[in-house]
Amino acid sequence: MKQRHQVLLFLIALAMITFLDRIAIASAGPRIQQALHLSPAQWGWVLGAFILSYGLFEIPTGAMGDRRGPRGVLTRIVVWWSAFTALTGAAMSFLPLVAIRFLFGAGEAGAYPNMSAVIAHLFPVKERARAQGFIWAASRLGGALAPLIVVPLQLYIGWRQTFVVLGFIGLFWAILWRRRFHDLPARPLAAGPARNFPQLFRAKQLWLIVVMYFSYAWGSWFFFGWFPVWLVKGAGFSEREMAVFSALPFLFGAAGNVAGGYLSDFMVARYGVKTARRAVGSSALVGSSALLLLMSLTRNHLAIGILSSLGFGIADLMLPTAWALCLDIGAGNAGLVTGVMNSAGQFGGFVCSLLFGYVVEATGSYNAPLRGVAAMVLLAALLFTRIDASRPLSLEIGRVSLVDDLVERNGT
Repeated sequence: MKQRHQVLLFLIALAMITFLDRIAIASAGPRIQQALHLSPAQWGWVLGAFILSYGLFEIPTGAMGDRRGPRGVLTRIVVWWSAFTALTGAAMSFLPLVAIRFLFGAGEAGAYPNMSAVIAHLFPVKERARAQGFIWAASRLGGALAPLIVVPLQLYIGWRQTFVVLGFIGLFWAILWRRRFHDLPARPLAAGPARNFPQLFRAKQLWLIVVMYFSYAWGSWFFFGWFPVWLVKGAGFSEREMAVFSALPFLFGAAGNVAGGYLSDFMVARYGVKTARRAVGSSALVGSSALLLLMSLTRNHLAIGILSSLGFGIADLMLPTAWALCLDIGAGNAGLVTGVMNSAGQFGGFVCSLLFGYVVEATGSYNAPLRGVAAMVLLAALLFTRIDASRPLSLEIGRVSLVDDLVERNGT
């Protein structure tokens, strides 16, 4: 087996663990809310604390992987977040739980940018979307396993002990990763202005990606955080029904990521990177937005199961494309660019998680905020049509810098 495929298998396992640990709190949500007497707004802060810190630390940790290499950075990330996964079970009230989740998010930040940096180094352009597809498919399998593991396990040992068990899984991965792999050779950073961090943010394309991913993340973080609670309290599912129905979207998401990776690479070979990335990304988001809206208009359990599974699965057709286009335009700054994009997504998820809880408290409805989520996903689809994956950021930044130099020299 080639080295890059061996590394990919480890990254696939890591992606599964990240979402197993991340979605675990959502699956245990109804019990945690009951045990700690948390209101919907407070639960929004519990979910949002993780997302906020994840977003704050995503860019520096992504850039750290570019500078120091991903082996040590990924080891630190997994050990940190595994420790705070285990500590989640020690929370006895609202504020300690928020603090633990904030530190958990700070630890997990940078995992996916550093995985992307590995892919950018080892995989040719024509295979990158597929590699990203397998990683994101694995993350969804981890999300699917979360309710199927957490709900039965907490019946036998309690939700607190369940988080301790999950923490040890990540530590085991970190030990194997540290022993098995050495750092990849250092990748030279992109030449010219793209190395200048402030100038990077002058690129119009990067801002399109930031706002697009901020808007898209409302849909994904609804499923990551509020979906199990929405099923129980908004759609009338039992806890056992919730365990099954909250797993299904992630299974469809896994299939969507694999299919999206292959579809995107096929489209690139046939139509070019600009048309392919735009077509796959925007079409998937339009479809997902429509399905989320339909989901908010029915209380039929079977219909909800179908619509939610398709809504999340179709959205995930876009995900390998979004991460691949960051590699397309980021070049040697792949870890930094993916970190910027993912940070924007975390802030979108943070805003969504908080507003969802407050809207529920204000209106008494779990469907009103869901319709707002559908609208944000549609906005992301429109923005995706404006992104040009064939144009590296270094070219745009270089053009802007040249204009600035001319203005400064001419005094106009």
